[in-house]
Amino acid sequence: MPEFFDLLTNEPNAAVRVVLGHFIFVYIHPYIDGNGRIARFLMNLFMASGGYPWLIIPLEKKNEYISALEVASTQGNIGPFASFLAELLVEQDN
Repeated sequence: MPEFFDLLTNEPNAAVRVVLGHFIFVYIHPYIDGNGRIARFLMNLFMASGGYPWLIIPLEKKNEYISALEVASTQGNIGPFASFLAELLVEQDN
């Protein structure tokens, strides 16, 4: 966990902190329960630190959210998750 927080502290790009902070936290999952809630909270802290509004992942997009995380985890492709968050940001900004 210390290396994880050092990595994020030293990352200058807020968007990278948002995407990787959420994904890596879920991937290493140090807790038996609450990983998603804590990951989304950290994501929103990183959003705020970069001047972005907080994101809410709507229940109707839960499957898309989980699928994007699964692709990142199993295929090493973070693109779909980053795109999911970017599209959600645009939707919620309107």
